Amino acid sequence: MPTILHQTINDINALDVNLLNTIFRMLLSMALGVIIGAERKRKGQIAGIRTFALITMGACLAMLLSIYVPQVYLGLKNGDPGRIAAQVITGIGFLGGGAMIRAKGSVKGLTTAAGIWISAIIGMAVGVGMYVAAICSTALILVVLVLFDWYEHWQSVGQESKAINIRIRGIVSDITPYRALFKANKVHLSTYYVEYDYSDNITEFNFLVLSHSHADYLPLLAAMRLVEPTISITLSSQTEI
Repeated sequence: MPTILHQTINDINALDVNLLNTIFRMLLSMALGVIIGAERKRKGQIAGIRTFALITMGACLAMLLSIYVPQVYLGLKNGDPGRIAAQVITGIGFLGGGAMIRAKGSVKGLTTAAGIWISAIIGMAVGVGMYVAAICSTALILVVLVLFDWYEHWQSVGQESKAINIRIRGIVSDITPYRALFKANKVHLSTYYVEYDYSDNITEFNFLVLSHSHADYLPLLAAMRLVEPTISITLSSQTEI
């Protein structure tokens, strides 16, 4: 029994590609991809468990092919084992680009795109036999995605630009009350645009503000409604003026 176990471990850690280490590396890469994908799916991202599992498995298989081709057809001392695997780094950029969404000037999905990129590299690390490095990298990814996200919420790290559109009955020429509300709610007013509709007696303001990325704007919007007779208020990442 010890001999069989010892031989199994040797086959798994062998530099050349064999059936046992191929199966082990594919399963390990799939497991690591599932772990990362589960965290992304928990956040409601478009790329989830299946996507990340396929990425890590595909990158692992590409690495195995890179080793296997010169091993079988050219000899271990000939060929370039990194040629096939090198294309994974380039090709994975297309998937990363697909995970990003651009809407009204803001880009979402950058973290998921970066996760796709590093997941492919983790799959390559497993394919080449760097098991400990791949597992440690997965653990560090979870630290970045979970603990750092919690820290950003706790400390309100980062700022985000927002646009507040408000339509008011009457012609309003003084925004001092709104400035006071922004200051009281720790929101910085970058600039503003105004449009007067004299025929319908309506004033429309577009305030471009800057605040913490996790700030709650609802109390501010409720207070703004009470300043003047308000028709509507809209909060967005960016508005087309």
